[in-house]
Amino acid sequence: METVEKTTVEVLNPTEHQSILTAEALTFLSLLHQKFNLKRIELLKNRETQQEVFDQGFSPKFPKETESVRNSVWTAAPIPEKLLDRRVEITGPVDRKMVINALNSGAKIFMADFEDSCSPTFENLMEGQQNLIEAIRKTITLELNGKTYKLNKDTATLLVRPRGLHLEDKNLICNEENLSGSLVDFGLYFFHNVVELQKQNLGIYLYLPKIEHYTEARWCNEVFEFAQNYFKIPIGTIKATVLIETITASFQLDEIIYELKNHIAGLNCGRWDYIFSYIKKLKSHPDFMVPDRDQVTMTSPFMSAYSLRVIQVCHKRNILAIGGMAAQIPIKNDEEANKIAFEKVKADKEREVKNGHDGTWVAHPGLVSLAMKVFDENMPTKNQMHIKRGELNITEEQLLELPKGTITENGVRKNINVGILYLESWLNGTGAAALYNLMEDAATAEISKAQLWLWLKKEVKLDNGILVSKTLYEKIIQEELVKIEEYVGAERFKSGQFELATRLFSNMINSEKLDDFLTLEAYNYIK
Repeated sequence: METVEKTTVEVLNPTEHQSILTAEALTFLSLLHQKFNLKRIELLKNRETQQEVFDQGFSPKFPKETESVRNSVWTAAPIPEKLLDRRVEITGPVDRKMVINALNSGAKIFMADFEDSCSPTFENLMEGQQNLIEAIRKTITLELNGKTYKLNKDTATLLVRPRGLHLEDKNLICNEENLSGSLVDFGLYFFHNVVELQKQNLGIYLYLPKIEHYTEARWCNEVFEFAQNYFKIPIGTIKATVLIETITASFQLDEIIYELKNHIAGLNCGRWDYIFSYIKKLKSHPDFMVPDRDQVTMTSPFMSAYSLRVIQVCHKRNILAIGGMAAQIPIKNDEEANKIAFEKVKADKEREVKNGHDGTWVAHPGLVSLAMKVFDENMPTKNQMHIKRGELNITEEQLLELPKGTITENGVRKNINVGILYLESWLNGTGAAALYNLMEDAATAEISKAQLWLWLKKEVKLDNGILVSKTLYEKIIQEELVKIEEYVGAERFKSGQFELATRLFSNMINSEKLDDFLTLEAYNYIK
């Protein structure tokens, strides 16, 4: 490693995980902060500037300045063997039990998540880093309820998703500034594991969330180059898959791949955040409206166009196109309901593989075999990069087409109910919440929040003729809190943080301005 001037990172929250926050690791974090944080803040300001343009009625477009990138012939650097077959990926937070079970699930890939399915308490984050260190070295075990959990001989390949550019870590301070959550998660994981992974002929494999513009991909690339040079290891040791989960990124696929061409392995259709982004970016357009969350599916024209474009552009540039999340989880003690849920998952995965996707996501180990069977039957090769979809011509208009459907009282109730339940779970340190037989994370809660805000702001009428108003919301919130208490039980309701969650959620949906992310405000209330 190169010699560097020591700069202090102050740790505000005492932690048992001193082996994670070593002097050398903190020095590495301080270097990342000093070199890249100012640019990160500038990129976030660019997002705000762009939002002001959208709020004036303008729509996303294919950038004119990068036309040559889109139209010229080039491909990304080769993908490592371990990442060529990704037909089923399981995702989940970085707690010990999840890490072991996911790696043992039979999936090809496990995405260990510091982002949307992880409540970023300092303990969760540090424990997560420790769990990954042990997982990579095959030493991770867990004793729980008389059962011993340990890794099988063959496990899924590990990918890690750091927090997005917008999130800071209030527990780590450098030069009186909070460190970037993305740099902390990446920096610690890279620092502690890159040498060991190289010994195993593996690399640092990542997922990059919430990217909105190709300049943000360029920033990530510069971080990667710096980290690799710092450890004097080959460029390309890091391989990243970018989540296409913002509407603006959909218009810049070639550009994002190009900026990361030495470090990119694929793009993923992060469908839930994508719907949230669609609402957030276009909310001020006069005729803009979206129906109930359940009615916005991958068959909605704008969602289908986005998914197909990801496949087309990925395969043109010789990288993988990974499909979206099946949020369903197995339903115990109700065989009929479980059968219906599994049929939905099967249909979703069949559509993805037949469209040309190279893999897909599930949230629960119980769905791995189903998804695997669908892809095995329809994809005999490691991937489908040979299917170029050159016949497609996805237009700007198709990517923006408004979804059809209705806004119902049931949709309002569901958004309020699930929004409060999820936020309360997150405040308690659990970022992946099993609610009503679905695995909810921050992305799905963001849709609930954004829809409710939009419907109120635009004073829409429900399909039963009732006007959406603050009075209606307040009435429904009180009624749904009764249902929530029944759902979780009186004792859990009393001991939980439902009052705080309700207040925060109500403030967000009644706010004059749509909050960028619900987790930004809620983060003030966790350690």
